[in-house]
Amino acid sequence: MSTDAPYPVLVALGGGHGLYATLTAARRLTSNITAVVTVADDGGSSGRLRAELGMLPPGDLRMALAALAEDPQGVWARTVQHRFGGTGALAGHSAGNLILAALTEELGDPVAALDALGEVLGCTGRVLPMSPAPLIIEADVSGLEADPRVSRCIRGQVAVATTPGKVRRVRLIPQDPPASPDATSAIEHADVVVLGPGSWFTSVIPHVLVPGLHEALVHTRARKVLVLNLAAEPGETAGFSAERHLHVLSQHAPDFAVDQVVVDSGSVPEGREREHVARAAEQLRARVTFADVAEAGTDRHHPGKLAAALDQVIRQPRSESAGLRVEGRHMGQDVRSALGGKERVSWR
Repeated sequence: MSTDAPYPVLVALGGGHGLYATLTAARRLTSNITAVVTVADDGGSSGRLRAELGMLPPGDLRMALAALAEDPQGVWARTVQHRFGGTGALAGHSAGNLILAALTEELGDPVAALDALGEVLGCTGRVLPMSPAPLIIEADVSGLEADPRVSRCIRGQVAVATTPGKVRRVRLIPQDPPASPDATSAIEHADVVVLGPGSWFTSVIPHVLVPGLHEALVHTRARKVLVLNLAAEPGETAGFSAERHLHVLSQHAPDFAVDQVVVDSGSVPEGREREHVARAAEQLRARVTFADVAEAGTDRHHPGKLAAALDQVIRQPRSESAGLRVEGRHMGQDVRSALGGKERVSWR
């Protein structure tokens, strides 16, 4: 991208509420957005449609479309997010999931279905599945047997996300799943790639386990940014520190590197703990930026704060030293307006 281009081409990878947060922040920075979404959900409405129709689980894809809708609070965005109540066959289903199911059958292609619904919603950008086929997540989990050294194999995203044991490692079934060609192309041509936040073992790490996506992530010239969760999640990452999150990602993809890791300044105290995070980031060849990115009193990312932190991070020269803290004087405002909008920037 030339230094005269005002907006970066940004690709965000993840799933669920974590990806929704990233996309809500990213649309404050650019209109050139592609969301690459995990497709291993096997619970709730998504799991039912996947089992009954053999389709990609639509829930996380639907949420990404809603995040990028022209009016996220408008009637169409609310409608695709609407979940039916009652006790009948529709109970628990999301209207958007059913629309995607119908479009997929009508058009014969899940990507065409996503593009069609995205057009109805007036989406800023595009939503793509990480793989054209639904995937299964399998994990080695310890702490479920009398001997804590013994691991048990747990299969399925819901089972992995809610296990009372300690997740050691995850893998995908099939072991070498195909990547969505449009997703790999988007990563290869991006200026910025953002991974996370989200369920670490079931929404974040799976992206580096799909060979085609992994290859694209390793070789892309884009600036790569990893956004850490604000807190450990009950189940799959219970008791995990920020440092541990980085270690397990590196263990799953030793050759995967990022440029920056964004960590909420309120979730990691100053001093030794931040030093540990910085050392863990070195395994990913990354610098760490500590920033206030949290919605006050919650474990959710604040869209304006996260947008400001991402904006400052991707504007930094790659040669800068590690550990820069972003305080974000303009957090919560329109970032382009706050930063002048016409500034000439090299996003790579």
